[in-house]
Amino acid sequence: MKPIVIAVFTARELGFKGNPAAVLLSKSRLSDEEMQDQARKIGMPATSFIVEDKEGNFWVRWFAPDEEIGLCGHGAAAAGIFLSNETGHEKVYLQYEGGTIGVELKGNTFFMTLEGIPLTKKIDVPQAIKDGLRIPILEMYETENKHLIVTDSEVSVAQMKPDFSRLRQSSIFGYAVTGPGDRVDFVSRTLVPHVQQLEDHATGSSHALLVPYWAAKLAKSRMESYQLSPRGGRFFSEWKEGKVVLSGNFEKE
Repeated sequence: MKPIVIAVFTARELGFKGNPAAVLLSKSRLSDEEMQDQARKIGMPATSFIVEDKEGNFWVRWFAPDEEIGLCGHGAAAAGIFLSNETGHEKVYLQYEGGTIGVELKGNTFFMTLEGIPLTKKIDVPQAIKDGLRIPILEMYETENKHLIVTDSEVSVAQMKPDFSRLRQSSIFGYAVTGPGDRVDFVSRTLVPHVQQLEDHATGSSHALLVPYWAAKLAKSRMESYQLSPRGGRFFSEWKEGKVVLSGNFEKE
């Protein structure tokens, strides 16, 4: 089956192209090797592999070209949009190893519900990360997913020129670098120096930890944010009862 490619968190009027994911619906479960091989050939930041079980539940796994992704927010959104169109249901649920993700489709806007990712502890910033980012770092936190790095301004996030060779000298896998926004509530970029992609375009899983952090910081439950990657992404979010509801626009590529 030919994959469908859907870009999510787009904003054409801002020049934001969002994050593309390929989606494949399989009649039977593929092996890890088969999924990794297909993801490598497709070459998207993420490929979502969906299979329906005997009870009618849709299970999803995500693969980048070089390895599996434990939680892929933009890949989940693309998979949900695809399934909504396939089944005719406005809201669909995706099962994955970590739980359930709900995706609701209304016109060209989607709504996705994720479990919030709490900060586990504040840590000292490794020298390799200080040298590799070369921006003011106010705080750094560990989570069960990526780390969180807080800087002083939108300008620092936008103008950051990561030295990935230096960043790889820290064993930390990846981090969401964030600061207060000038035009929106906050901005961010997601860096993953140990894998092929290096910087992600528009990252739902990062926002699962960014939204609770900024909701507490700004005393707001509803926010708008930009991911200032080369493609760019716009997110609308709500922090509600331990869950992050992300919404945005999408386009088929």
